[in-house]
Amino acid sequence: MRAFALATLLLAGTAHAAPLTPSQTAAIDEAATRALATTGVPAASIAVVRDGAVVYTHAYGQQREGQPATTEGKYKIASISKQFTAAAILLLAEDGKLSLDDPVSKYLPDLTRAGDVKVRQLLSHTSGYRDFWPQDFAFVDMQTPATPAHILDKWAKLPLDFEPGSRWQYSNTGYVAAGLIVEKVSGQPLMAFLKARVFDRLGMRAVDQDTGMTAADPLGYQRFALGPVRVEPQPGAGWLFAAGGLAMTASDLARWDISVIDQSVMRPTSYAEQQRSVLLTNGTSSNYGLGVDVQNVKGHRRISHGGEAAGYLSENRIYPDEKAAIIVLDNADFGNAQTAIADAIEKILFADSGDTSRALSVYRSLRDGRIDRSAFTENGNFYLTARAVADYRTSLMPLGEPKSITRDSSALRGGLTAEKYTLDFGTRKLTIVLRAQPGPNGRIEQFSVYPAS
Repeated sequence: MRAFALATLLLAGTAHAAPLTPSQTAAIDEAATRALATTGVPAASIAVVRDGAVVYTHAYGQQREGQPATTEGKYKIASISKQFTAAAILLLAEDGKLSLDDPVSKYLPDLTRAGDVKVRQLLSHTSGYRDFWPQDFAFVDMQTPATPAHILDKWAKLPLDFEPGSRWQYSNTGYVAAGLIVEKVSGQPLMAFLKARVFDRLGMRAVDQDTGMTAADPLGYQRFALGPVRVEPQPGAGWLFAAGGLAMTASDLARWDISVIDQSVMRPTSYAEQQRSVLLTNGTSSNYGLGVDVQNVKGHRRISHGGEAAGYLSENRIYPDEKAAIIVLDNADFGNAQTAIADAIEKILFADSGDTSRALSVYRSLRDGRIDRSAFTENGNFYLTARAVADYRTSLMPLGEPKSITRDSSALRGGLTAEKYTLDFGTRKLTIVLRAQPGPNGRIEQFSVYPAS
């Protein structure tokens, strides 16, 4: 009962979460519907987190022939599962049962150069172990069931592809090894460990994709070139294991994302470890942490990962600083509808996604001697005195309408988005500096106009 109550709170959030506007939900629905129609992908399910709470869920299309998609459908999330395997390792490290810097030989001594490979290198794709599944289809061996030991015997006992830590190369094999380490150290199957330490705590109904999906869940589909969309045969059991073996709903994944934002499952130091871009031995950044991509996108720190299984694609994006997340799951391994939908939602969520309309609208208001003070913070209103607004009007009105506006940069500073724009009037240029609270409705802290240098 306690787990259910916690899950309800996580999903419902608090009264402080700003709901999406009708125009925003309409834009999301339009983008998702268009992506499915353009690609031929049968179905998609989404969840959107804002202010640390789920503010929108929706399902589109047909998850099976004649079966409309619902938000209760579980999709195979494939490699998004890797962050859960990494979290299991981090939790065991918190328990003092292992160290990220332990050599793999401590647990799996028979693997190639196991004494030279660290546990953290398995999680950061810097181990050098050969990836067993680089293809975008289920290859011949995958038609029959496999065990983790079989995968490691066939691929993790080959010569390393590179010196440990010297390169970044995606390796499902490394995660199979990491999953076995979890099982050896914890004394539990990986799924049982995750259920006890993560899923039950968050009220997630995650299942093993090989055994937990039912006829109520979406089928996976494939397509050859522009041919018909067909149900895709599934590989034998056991292949994805710790590298991508989970299935869940978009809302389940949202619960996890909220826990990442709130840092409620692991210690803050563990989240920092997971979200820190690993450096290679030559000092360059891999832009990958432990089971997650680490990026800065238009001034927003984004912790993300995609997933690809036979007949399924998925995208999970967390923006910890804005307390936001985007989850898109679909049931086809073609078309990349999940990326198109996630990109569209990202643009809708964040005012600084490249859209210059807000900066131009505020500029025009000040040029005309008007100001909507409800759109500004206390500091913003303090700066824009009656004299300042009058000066804006008298100095800018003679310039007329700019020929163009471009956004030159976007970043985060002091908890504010920091954007710089250039207004081009032909004979001269002006610079706009706009600082605001994160989010599409974040109030403006600073709006300054200067002569461009």
